[in-house]
Amino acid sequence: MMAIKAFIADRLFDGGRIARDQALLVEDGRVRAVVGPGGIPESAARETIAADLVAPGFVDLQVNGGGGVLLGGDTTLEGVRTICATHARHGTTAILPTLITESAQATDHAIETVRAAIATRVPGCLGLHMEGPHLSVARKGAHDPALIRPMDAADFARVTSTGIGHVLLTVAAETVPAHQIARLAAAGVTVSIGHSDAPAALVLEAADAGARLVTHLFNAMSPLGHREPGVVGAALGHGGLSCGLIADGFHVHPLAIHAALAAKAGPGSIFLVSDAMHAFGAPGDTFTLNGRTIYRRAGRLTLEDGTLAGADIDLAGCVRFLVETVGVERAQALAMATALPAKAIGAEASHGRLAPGTRADFVALSADHAVTGVWVGGEPVAR
Repeated sequence: MMAIKAFIADRLFDGGRIARDQALLVEDGRVRAVVGPGGIPESAARETIAADLVAPGFVDLQVNGGGGVLLGGDTTLEGVRTICATHARHGTTAILPTLITESAQATDHAIETVRAAIATRVPGCLGLHMEGPHLSVARKGAHDPALIRPMDAADFARVTSTGIGHVLLTVAAETVPAHQIARLAAAGVTVSIGHSDAPAALVLEAADAGARLVTHLFNAMSPLGHREPGVVGAALGHGGLSCGLIADGFHVHPLAIHAALAAKAGPGSIFLVSDAMHAFGAPGDTFTLNGRTIYRRAGRLTLEDGTLAGADIDLAGCVRFLVETVGVERAQALAMATALPAKAIGAEASHGRLAPGTRADFVALSADHAVTGVWVGGEPVAR
């Protein structure tokens, strides 16, 4: 058993609220307790964190890549390690590496690689998000339409037998019917509706069948209309759905974010995702996706025709945008990057909070939400 460490913070966000003059007691890589200064054991090693605020490590459920590596059919175990390490240096200590629509062979390879990453305890690799291939061509976004297909028996067997604890699958409600969604949910897969042109009624049917999430709200989905609410209307109106949101200033207008937060029916929530591509944390102005060139221009990643192709941001940047541009309260914005995404996939017992028994993954933030320090399992991460 390791000695107890006490990390002392001027302000600490535990996943739900911000409190002053707190100490985080860490033992064997997990949080033992959160106490006031008087509750620190005399034998504990003390470290004062010189930052405006300490928060749980960020949890990102949609990370296509980072550090020049994109999760795909040729990604190695070291490639997954690079993706996770790149985001960890920026405060995101748990991710779902995300596979954009690929062939069956490439999908099998990605599953095997992520499974190996989890088995070898690659820090930060929490599971797998498969974004496609069972999407709507009409709402394909940057996905290759030649690879989009309905779900058959082999596809179902593939996604339900990964051997990975947290599996998130994005499907279109009109491509994967409710009876298949029910079977996926019963098998332990977290089903998310995205890249869908479905009417609201079909999305509500999918939610009642077991779909629990909506992938990057507003983007690549039928919009909210006053007679046909579309995927957006169903996502906001159904309390059983939680929604990922890309808050980078390009994917969703601040007014739309403000309206969505005000309108969302609970207990479902809106949480942040980065949708980061391999460009994040890597130099260069051009990158490749399925043989097509992605251009980095003024913070945007697009295909040649201007279609947005993922994002070039981390969750710290999304939190900053919510607070400074949208006007979201700091605690709510932080929860959207920590406790809420963890809860969305059932990982709240270990991630997204600082409470007895959770992982001691935490970040130090400046007043303007710059990450000034990162700890994983109570140990500092080189930045």
